[in-house]
Amino acid sequence: MNLNTHELMLRDRVISALNSSLSFPQVLEAARAPLLELAPSDSVALCLMRTTPVLDFKWLVPGHPIPLLEHYASVSDQDFVRAPIFARPNEVLLDEEMLPRREYEHSLLYQRSRELGLGLEHVMAVLLPIRPDFLGALALYRTRRRSFSSRCAAVLSSLNPHLVNAVRNCSDVQAMSTGAHLLDELHSGSGTAYLIVEPSSREVKRSRHATVLLERWFTPTDRHPSGLPLPLKERLDALIGMDADSRLEKNVWVSLQQESYRTVRFIELPADEGPRRWALLMNEIPMSIPLPVDMRCKLTDREADVAKYQLRNWSNEQIASELGISLLTVNKHTGRICNKLGVDSRADLIYQAARLNKPV
Repeated sequence: MNLNTHELMLRDRVISALNSSLSFPQVLEAARAPLLELAPSDSVALCLMRTTPVLDFKWLVPGHPIPLLEHYASVSDQDFVRAPIFARPNEVLLDEEMLPRREYEHSLLYQRSRELGLGLEHVMAVLLPIRPDFLGALALYRTRRRSFSSRCAAVLSSLNPHLVNAVRNCSDVQAMSTGAHLLDELHSGSGTAYLIVEPSSREVKRSRHATVLLERWFTPTDRHPSGLPLPLKERLDALIGMDADSRLEKNVWVSLQQESYRTVRFIELPADEGPRRWALLMNEIPMSIPLPVDMRCKLTDREADVAKYQLRNWSNEQIASELGISLLTVNKHTGRICNKLGVDSRADLIYQAARLNKPV
């Protein structure tokens, strides 16, 4: 969509805020003001949901509290937003697309919000698949009788990939950290490791197992004079030179070997000033990656078939031939798989499947 100069500035501020921290509350607080101005709203909230073994949720509300969400557990079964956004993930929906206005005003959530002194007259929401067992739902609210427009929905939609990336980074880092500081607490399992690099090639820190993986993965001729492997330095240099939108599908590097995938995920670390350091999360994954149960349950039978072959690194042409379907159909299934599983690309599918089978 065409944004004017002010809207582009606000969008850039939101994206910058989403990458300003690896803490959910800090990210939301930093993004709140420009987001509420970009898609004019009175408040914003993010719901983080685990789907297994049972649906569990946690609301994060930057700025002023939203009383209704503080009492959400008592009315969650009557939430008219949940079913529509679960049915159409990654699609921003307006309240008028969820149910008619008359039903909206008679809903328990609306009535309860008025009783609590903050009538939520309009809502705009989107479900963000982060991983098959982990979802986010972002909601913007208005307390005045002024409907959200389709333009507001389009503006928010343009931020979806950045929202997913921010939530995924925060979640992954928290999962790998058992203390207050990421760099001291990342675990060092037998197949995983990390490097911390200061652009463009100065290594700041590495985990104990990083040396083992680097020596196995790269020969001396693959090394830059700084010691950083050239393929990783080239990818890092490229990411640094990209805008935020272009980075999203390039932040996982994958090398296919005879018996394994070698993956490196690039995460830009927060910094108050000076150059932003990057964490390079390294993982060696067996070639035969089973489709995790949590992924399988999100897909149709045919989508699951396509995903299984993608995890074997078959080309789309090979998959089409094996399943007796057209290449166009494989491409359509691939788009639906990415949408349902919240992955950006085949590389990310491999990374997330490996993470579910054996957490990175």
